[in-house]
Amino acid sequence: MCIDFDKLPDHARVWVYQANRSLASEEVKTIDAMLQTALNQWAAHGEPLLSSAKVIENRFIVVAVDEGYTLPSGCSIDSSVRTIQEIGRQVGVDFFDRSAAVLSTDGSVQTVALPTIKLAIADGLLTPDTIVFNTLVKTKAEFLADWQITAINSWLKRYFKPTTV
Repeated sequence: MCIDFDKLPDHARVWVYQANRSLASEEVKTIDAMLQTALNQWAAHGEPLLSSAKVIENRFIVVAVDEGYTLPSGCSIDSSVRTIQEIGRQVGVDFFDRSAAVLSTDGSVQTVALPTIKLAIADGLLTPDTIVFNTLVKTKAEFLADWQITAINSWLKRYFKPTTV
């Protein structure tokens, strides 16, 4: 059962899927329609899941479910992953990109491929203060509070040398 994201409780479980490229407006509309259809049928052991999904920054799909309403099962979570994979196939996008997603100075979303992170830091393109998208959030509350964080406060912190005072 699909509802508005804002109506889900703060403890709702969240999964973030990152596209390997920016999505066009028409693609976002197609994805939104496909997500609505899938979430209205999403269930665990025959019980409907109270859920929501939205495309953010034309780059990310955020799926959320109220675990207090109905607890998703392993099979239902697998089903949601297959849905995202199918959406990706239909629009020609990989939603399982694990590059670092950063907010560039012009306000657009850029990605830094894992093998090039050290080079991006050396070139000054990625600094401890660079805003990154935290795709590791687990709940709606975390998403709302920590969706955009500095690189030094993310999983990227291991790439920065500690400074001595």
